[in-house]
Amino acid sequence: MSPAQLSPSAGRLLRPASVATIALGTALSLTALTGCSSGSGGGSSDASGEVKGKITFQTWNLRAEYKDYFNGLIADFEKKYPGTKVRWIDKPADRYAETLSADAASENLPDVVNVSPDKAYPLAKAGALMNLSKDETAAKAEKQYMPEAWKGNEMPGLDGVYGFPWYLNTGPLFYNKRLFEKAGLDGDKPPRTYEELFSYGEKLAKKKVASLGTAPAIEDFGRYGVELMNKDATEFTYNNAKGVELLKKYKKLYEQGGLDGQAMSAGPEKAGEKFEQEKIAMNAGGALDLTSFKENQPQLYKNIGLTDAPNNNGHPNMYVMSLGISQTSENKSTAVAFARFVTNKKNQESFAHKVAVFPSTKGSLDEPYWTEGGRSPEDRVRVSSAKLLKKAVNYTPVVMTEEMKTVLKKEVSKCFLGQKSPKQALDDAVAESNKLLEQV
Repeated sequence: MSPAQLSPSAGRLLRPASVATIALGTALSLTALTGCSSGSGGGSSDASGEVKGKITFQTWNLRAEYKDYFNGLIADFEKKYPGTKVRWIDKPADRYAETLSADAASENLPDVVNVSPDKAYPLAKAGALMNLSKDETAAKAEKQYMPEAWKGNEMPGLDGVYGFPWYLNTGPLFYNKRLFEKAGLDGDKPPRTYEELFSYGEKLAKKKVASLGTAPAIEDFGRYGVELMNKDATEFTYNNAKGVELLKKYKKLYEQGGLDGQAMSAGPEKAGEKFEQEKIAMNAGGALDLTSFKENQPQLYKNIGLTDAPNNNGHPNMYVMSLGISQTSENKSTAVAFARFVTNKKNQESFAHKVAVFPSTKGSLDEPYWTEGGRSPEDRVRVSSAKLLKKAVNYTPVVMTEEMKTVLKKEVSKCFLGQKSPKQALDDAVAESNKLLEQV
């Protein structure tokens, strides 16, 4: 997936762009996936064999901007392991989950495939992805990665890990000092608690300024301290008292005019655009956004403020990108070796220096590049985000499909419009999502 889409204001994962997720259900079965390999060339059926032969490697919307980087990376791997050949495939962001589903169902899932945890879950459950924990060669890589990044590829109800952590993202809360001052707020005193966030929103609304550009998504409930699912991830539980409390606060803010007029339907991409146009006062962001502000909105860039987003758990949200291995690959030894090569410390740090993302390898975020910097907004975002990642977790349940996220958004909209109470809206969202969960 494109790192630009992993910017917190640009897409969900860091936030990934919205891609319709299909429950594999009957489309995939363990029987259907025990046949042919997606890769060509011979090799061991596990990862302990000799590293040689051909494999396929699929990324998620990366070729346009990073063609030279990946071609060089592949050349370095093939030089290190003579006799190997990596065929690189890149798929667009649109309908990526459906692409994965179709490839797995037709036994053409690439040997090494770029996935986020939510895209990996239906594949892992259907037996299409290799359980790294059950292979000695793959499992010993665990110590190379940050614990939370490795843990981010665990799948509820399945024993093991189903992807090598690749790049990460998180980000601070951006705020517009000029709009703050217009509402009588101190531009050097951003909101640090939820109480302040909604209080500032009310003051901004009185000056006809929207504070936020989107309705609450599932990760917002997570940051607020809402228990999103039961312990075995078989039922959603965000309709509890804490969840209702948060939705009541958002509903009040909406009624005050503190949410953008398109907030009920807008995604993070649209919210990012609204912030850049100075139509909302606050938005999650990252270093990639700063580049856009500097080029397209120098006045906003001049007045940008940065702060940690309010969080009741002490853990910021972590967005994770990973590389999974096809269970039906006939060349797992080379596939695992290549995935580990792409995600090793040297190569992760190299990629993160080129792109505004962060490495998942242990110790990388202690390097001076991520701990030191000047006073420019870019330096401050890089250093502050790296610090946040050391204690971040992925709040979005991996079992939550895009359809389930849409259900929540629709019910929140009905609440805002007065068609349902906050409690009823969340009860209905949970009930429908639990039904959908049974189909995954």
